[in-house]
Amino acid sequence: MDIERAIDPEKSWNESMLNLPAFNVGNYYWKIYTGSGLFDLDKKYRDYTPQERNLLLFGSREPGGPREHKKVEGIKTQFQRLCLMKGPEEQSDHTLRRLNQFMEECTCPDCGGRRLNEKSLSCKVEGYSIDEMCAMEFTELVSVLRKITDPRAKTIVEALTASLERMIDIGLPYLSMDRESSTLSGGEAQRLKLVRYMGSALTGMTYIFDEPSTGMHPRDVYRMTRLLQSLRDKGNTVLVVEHDKDVISIADEVIDVGPLAGKNGGQILFQGSYEALLLSGTRTGNAMKHTEPLKELPRVPKEFLPVRNADVHNLKNVSVDIPLGVLTVVTGVAGSGKSSLIRDVFAKQYHDRVVLVDQSPVTATGRSTPATFLGFFDEIRKVLAKENGVDAGLFSFNSKGACPACSGRGQIVTELVFMDPVTTVCEACEGKRYSSEAMSYQYKGKNIVEILEMSAGDAYEFFKENGKLKKALGAMLEVGLPYLSLGQPLSTLSGGERQRVKLAKDLYKKGNIYVLDEPTTGLHASDVKTVMELLDSLVDRGNTVIVIEHNLDVMKCADWLIDVGPDGGTAGGEIVFTGTPRQMVENAHTITAEYLRKSL
Repeated sequence: MDIERAIDPEKSWNESMLNLPAFNVGNYYWKIYTGSGLFDLDKKYRDYTPQERNLLLFGSREPGGPREHKKVEGIKTQFQRLCLMKGPEEQSDHTLRRLNQFMEECTCPDCGGRRLNEKSLSCKVEGYSIDEMCAMEFTELVSVLRKITDPRAKTIVEALTASLERMIDIGLPYLSMDRESSTLSGGEAQRLKLVRYMGSALTGMTYIFDEPSTGMHPRDVYRMTRLLQSLRDKGNTVLVVEHDKDVISIADEVIDVGPLAGKNGGQILFQGSYEALLLSGTRTGNAMKHTEPLKELPRVPKEFLPVRNADVHNLKNVSVDIPLGVLTVVTGVAGSGKSSLIRDVFAKQYHDRVVLVDQSPVTATGRSTPATFLGFFDEIRKVLAKENGVDAGLFSFNSKGACPACSGRGQIVTELVFMDPVTTVCEACEGKRYSSEAMSYQYKGKNIVEILEMSAGDAYEFFKENGKLKKALGAMLEVGLPYLSLGQPLSTLSGGERQRVKLAKDLYKKGNIYVLDEPTTGLHASDVKTVMELLDSLVDRGNTVIVIEHNLDVMKCADWLIDVGPDGGTAGGEIVFTGTPRQMVENAHTITAEYLRKSL
């Protein structure tokens, strides 16, 4: 952190103030410093004595000394408290951009990035220090722990190896103890939570798992189902919200909700055994019986984009040719290096042509909706404004139309000194965000709130005479989101829904290379086919589509497969197969090929 970089040594306080977040000319902190009487406002910084510089930076004449003024804590100390001590999620993008001017992240020269002091690192077990053991993959760490024969450590070693073996069994052998939680995928984080409860000695508990198969290769799904069964066998109740056939098939009781999504769902269609579900005639039952065949006439790639000598993360000097103008599926067990190859190497190498459509949050603000993200909310406001002869800003809950009581949030947050803040629905607008004046204007009998509550499917019919709105809403329908309401906060969408909303934004572009990361996440088996038809249509329009996937039905619909492996972690990072799905079934000897053959 270099605060002094922001100070122009040739200028006085009155000529140039520090360009720091939370410390600008004329604001509260500026007035405290200039009014303290401690500083000569006309003196250039280069002429400050060492004591005066310390006073400005630390609030005392010597670093760590007594403070000269009770409100002047020093800009370096203050900057650290107000900015550096807060996480990135607590600060705006604007503040973070300004922070980057004064910070440079580098490895600690004393510990070499190991975080521990010399005394801690000097202690060793079986010749390894704690940081070396934390950097080991779980499989290697287990083998080292098993060499410990000291009887005093027996119970500790047994508990550690039991936990590590559960993580290996659920398909995470490639992780290490020093892996940061923020770098884990959704599926990896879910499996770690699952393992956490597997070691519990509690019985009579009810466990609820939401899509635990997310991000898992078929091999790892089988391992996970065994752990779910073991949790049940301990005397617990296990409820699983899931679409995966392998998970549903092991259930003692299946509850099928439908028949469709959104307002067309919400009914219990079936309850009973898996065998009875197959005979029920519901969409889920029919999807469980269906076996997707291999694509009969895959497209033949005529042009390729090369990737050469990729060595990011666990990739082992990989070279591969990515086909253009076809639907390519990149697959392999979890941790094999699929995302590293496509997202971290290919997408960056060809960034000017790639549209990356992942499952990351669409936005950081709770005010964003499908209508704002896809850019057609302005058109809706114009339609209402023209119909009623008023300003379009009246139909924005971020502007003139906001409820005066909650400023368009729909909620009132009450800060309590010693407790968590309490959030309540705004009584003035009843959570609708708009003022009574804004809600008094209508278009075709509906006001702005009622329009935003409409599903994309209903809105498509409602605005069918408006070409711009029809096109934007048609994109939502095409990506399989007809049930999503126009005003639903984007923060409430699932990973798969986020991805499809992003795809809808770029749907009608041509000549792009679309990269999608597990687009079937959270999708019912019957909806996977709809998504594959959509991706096929993108290719038919002249685009290239690359999908990182574990879903076997997606692989069967591909024109070209790239299998990364042979396993995860250090045992992965190689290209083990490239070719058509049929060539994989007939010739490949990989883990993915084995499960693809079984699915036929």
